[in-house]
Amino acid sequence: MNEKNVEINNNLKWPPSEEEGELTIDLYETENELVLESVVGGVKISDLDISITNDMITIKGKRVKENQEKIEKVYYNECFWGPFSRSLILPKEINADKAKATLKNGLLTIRLPKVEKTKEKILKIVEE
Repeated sequence: MNEKNVEINNNLKWPPSEEEGELTIDLYETENELVLESVVGGVKISDLDISITNDMITIKGKRVKENQEKIEKVYYNECFWGPFSRSLILPKEINADKAKATLKNGLLTIRLPKVEKTKEKILKIVEE
């Protein structure tokens, strides 16, 4: 058998890097609006930034680990700490001025009212 020397790094920095993570979302449509939901547990409202146009939304934020103990070993590293963002083109045109965002129990909910499409308009011709 060949034995290999494996070096284990026990001097880990937490969070491990300042890479930007991608926010996971659910997006669904009701009769009058698009609803975007995302779990952002551990994120303060002051660390969230949401920008909306009539066809696009961008959510940026940062999850900060408050307990900065010296870590000897990491056994699992599944929670993301640090900056994150998500931009997406919306499937329907929305009224960005009437959008509302709430944060409850770590769930960010953004309600995006759909633009009401007017019925077909008959254009009258005026004789000059």
